[in-house]
Amino acid sequence: MPQRRRTSAPIALAAALITATAALSGCTVEVPAGAIPAPFSQAPVPSASVGHPAYVCTAVYQVLTDGAVRLAPYTTGDADAVQGLRDTFAAMSADVAAAAATSIDPAQRGTVERIAGSLDEAARGADPRAFLTGEFRTISQELDDTCA
Repeated sequence: MPQRRRTSAPIALAAALITATAALSGCTVEVPAGAIPAPFSQAPVPSASVGHPAYVCTAVYQVLTDGAVRLAPYTTGDADAVQGLRDTFAAMSADVAAAAATSIDPAQRGTVERIAGSLDEAARGADPRAFLTGEFRTISQELDDTCA
């Protein structure tokens, strides 16, 4: 069992226990979003299915899900948070574009490239927070019809 998996579960349980105990005692404890490790994520295993629609969908969904976890600490309003949003959207765009390049389905490739383009625009845009609270919430739905 990987070390990351062995430590993330006890930390998450400890944070939940501390929060529950504090709630029962009338106290509040705030745990910053970056203090709890990201959940374990299993990347699709490269195989003969690489490039097929279901594999590409899994890869893109993973990038979007993991990216959402990495975006959580940057939901504050300071300048460092804005740069964190930009950096994360740029990294996600690159990963999604790489998945698009492997697709054997032209329609899917086009859709995934559009998703990568939207993420890139958010990374370069004046207000990446607007993308986070707007289009990012439904961006994965664009991919749904291409996954069969």
